[in-house]
Amino acid sequence: MRHTRSHTKNRRSHHALKAPALATCSNCGAEHRPHHMCLVCGFYKGRQVMDLKAEHEKRAARIKAKKERIRAQDESIAGSDAEAVSEATPAENTEEEKK
Repeated sequence: MRHTRSHTKNRRSHHALKAPALATCSNCGAEHRPHHMCLVCGFYKGRQVMDLKAEHEKRAARIKAKKERIRAQDESIAGSDAEAVSEATPAENTEEEKK
């Protein structure tokens, strides 16, 4: 059965988005979700739950190591390609000289 437009809109009246409730961190004053750790300083209920500075340093080191691995891999691939090109070049030159 078909619903009228007004019936449909009445049903959808509860679909509106609501602003999230935020709590204030007692340590740094930043806003965070209630009952969750502060994402700025890592404190929850006045005690430090996670050392965000150490986590950030670990993540930065991991990303740097990954970039170095990729760079080394690219250099090794480029080196093998250069060897293949240098090996193919003299053979081509000798065939052209024979003609």
